[in-house]
Amino acid sequence: MSGNSRQQALDAQLTQLREASPATCLEIEQVLPAIRPHGDAAVLAWVSACRKLHEHDREAAKVFIRGSQEAERVSEEVEPWTAQSLQFARWRGAWRALEGFMMNLPRAYGSLGHAGQRRWAEIGFIWCARQIESGAAYFTTPVVDLSGRQGITGIEQLTQPAEELFESRKLLLGTYLAGAIRVRNLLGAQAVLPWAVRGADILQSGRARGEAYFRLESEESLALLLDQLPGFRLADRNRLLSMLLDVWYGQVFDVKEGSWSPEKGRPFAETDGRSIYFPAVMPNRDEAVLGVLHAAGHMRFGTFDRTAMKQLFQLAGVEFPDSGPVSWAQIYARYGDDAPRFQLVFDLCEDLRVDCRIQRLVPNYLQRLLAAARSGARHPETGAYYALAMASIEQALAASRGETRGDNRFAPLLAPAATVADAWRIASDIYARDGLPPVTDTEAFHAAYLPGRGPNTTRLAHPQQQDQQQQQTQSGAEGEQKPQDEGEEQEQTPQNAESGDQRDGGRKQEIAGYGDTSGASARAAGRSEEQRPNTGSSDKGLPYPEWDYREARYKRNWSWVQEKKLAESNITETNRLMNQYASALKRLKKAIQSQKPTRLAPLLRQLDGEDMDLNAVVSYVVEKQAGRSPKPAIYRRREQRQREVAVTLLADMSTSIMQHLPEGGGRLVDRVRAGVLLFAESMEEVGDAYSIAGFCSKYRDNVSYYAIKGFEEPLTQDIRSQIGGMSGRLATRMGAAIRHATASFGGIESRRRLLLILSDGRPEDYDDGGDRRYLHEDTRMAVKEAVAKGVHPFCITVDTMANQYLPQIFGRGHYMVLDHINSLPNKLPEIYFRLRR
Repeated sequence: MSGNSRQQALDAQLTQLREASPATCLEIEQVLPAIRPHGDAAVLAWVSACRKLHEHDREAAKVFIRGSQEAERVSEEVEPWTAQSLQFARWRGAWRALEGFMMNLPRAYGSLGHAGQRRWAEIGFIWCARQIESGAAYFTTPVVDLSGRQGITGIEQLTQPAEELFESRKLLLGTYLAGAIRVRNLLGAQAVLPWAVRGADILQSGRARGEAYFRLESEESLALLLDQLPGFRLADRNRLLSMLLDVWYGQVFDVKEGSWSPEKGRPFAETDGRSIYFPAVMPNRDEAVLGVLHAAGHMRFGTFDRTAMKQLFQLAGVEFPDSGPVSWAQIYARYGDDAPRFQLVFDLCEDLRVDCRIQRLVPNYLQRLLAAARSGARHPETGAYYALAMASIEQALAASRGETRGDNRFAPLLAPAATVADAWRIASDIYARDGLPPVTDTEAFHAAYLPGRGPNTTRLAHPQQQDQQQQQTQSGAEGEQKPQDEGEEQEQTPQNAESGDQRDGGRKQEIAGYGDTSGASARAAGRSEEQRPNTGSSDKGLPYPEWDYREARYKRNWSWVQEKKLAESNITETNRLMNQYASALKRLKKAIQSQKPTRLAPLLRQLDGEDMDLNAVVSYVVEKQAGRSPKPAIYRRREQRQREVAVTLLADMSTSIMQHLPEGGGRLVDRVRAGVLLFAESMEEVGDAYSIAGFCSKYRDNVSYYAIKGFEEPLTQDIRSQIGGMSGRLATRMGAAIRHATASFGGIESRRRLLLILSDGRPEDYDDGGDRRYLHEDTRMAVKEAVAKGVHPFCITVDTMANQYLPQIFGRGHYMVLDHINSLPNKLPEIYFRLRR
């Protein structure tokens, strides 16, 4: 096109725009001077794009025109991004996506380069074509956030899992993106896909629940993040930390997991005067140990002493309540927007006072704190606070050696008689005299604290009397009920894996400054269960915890097991099976003769026996010469030890065992009955202690455990008749049955304890919400618990698909899949004899 032709076309388009919208044309004419240096072709393309976008959507035209000048300045070109902008005319309601595109266009050129910008736009257009809301979410997200400072590679790492999940699950980018960025930043790109797959599963079971998961607002999504965060995991070291506190302070503290989550910034150990709250992870072991010792020091050395707190509140001109928890926010109110600056100074002084007291109990505590501080990073905005805190530690160390260093303002805090009120006086003086910089954001505020230290006033305080100060934490360890102040909510103590996992509950409370971890967040509230003692049985049966992998915790008293006698019996079926498998049983008994235990155990210091016990003889002679009257237990004999092994056979009695076998082979239950019967007859021959049970379930509070034969019971005709009457009913909550079977070994003394589980399918129940993984994970944890108690589970199954899930539940080598169902009766005793070796 010639120059004249271009000018005529340009004039025509401007005329059309002026007639349609004078205001839009005026905006175009204001931007045109920036576009003209790129030539007539670029000007015509740009104005043509303005007209087409105006005809498509006036809002789209406005955002394109208003963003063009900055886009031209950064990119130093016009036609490429102009052509890209016209792509948005393909979709209705695309103005918001175009607005994001134009807003981020300069950043895309600046951080990704020209080639990277083209790829960035290409990915966004793909999502716009799928759903314009997802495209808008993509383009409105800052490019730096998308890339994670890794250029276009970071964007592709983020969007690739979304591509896979859109193809397989129709998961849209708008749902996924914001949470995926945070997961990638916290855990790395490799963690995004597993996190998103779990979210897609949840989304299918419930829209609201799934969207909360992807926004990282639900308990299960936060639990997954916390479980994978790198660093020193305090939850895994709870016992170690409690032991350290016991060793150094000589008392037991109530230690709980707090409500910290990654978006709250740096993790700290905290206390409210009654309990210590630790975050899920801390950067390293040293900081974790320092933090827990420091938090306990505040409880031990008077930060929450009622008399001292009352003096502090008088100094601050605030009324101190007569009872109930106390909010620190009141004492910071007079500082207004400058409260964070004063809070840092006050925390610094109180921390120094407490740390000097800790040093008298814990050798080299201050040296260790100073070494960690020197290796820590300083924030440019609050580096002065960090430096002042280090100087205060150096002064304390010098004073402990009888030296004087620097200014003497901190000296009163080094005395054993100093209180939290003294810390307030000195902090007020430093705040008034020193020109410490203001604090404007949470990250800078958190960075001002030395490793192991943290905001002291983020939780409601529970003042303690002087005598309570030494004894306040004992009740939590002894399981006693703590007395409540008026208006105070009772908090629950954490439980171990056996009794479930209780988290601190309560309402969100007002706090001061930037350390907002007060109260219980939605995450902690979701974890709180009704606290009930796990002792004894009730009409519901026996309670057991259940593992919820989605929340990474045990649910206390969640599944209830009712131990029952099997009502059905069928001696006719028993006799039929005995006749059918008579030859097999004969072969088994013959083989058993070579399996019987022959090892003789020596019994020493006996009153009679076939040989002399030389050690006992020497002792007898010595005592006799000394004029005593020793017992003549100087013999030894050897006896056959029959009970080296104890075993429980636990049979799945769910509905599925009633299925008919192919080609007229009868029913699966016939093979199960025969297998159990041959197992029992074989065990009678070998002499090992054994029990037989079956299980089924209908919901978590109705798990039936049929105790067919106990360890001490003989194999009677009644028991044989019950085996013949075994039938299938309901579902398979295997984890609860394994826990109950494990508990049944409690009174059995044996060298080795085996739990043989006979099943025909995967763990499932009516209330698992369609989430197959839920009961799989609970069963896996039940197996781990059994092994920890010295019981070794082994699963025998006829489910041909079991190789897909049993390795994760039982571990390789701890299960067997039978190729032929008909081999079950013969294989069951053989497998046991192989295991007992």
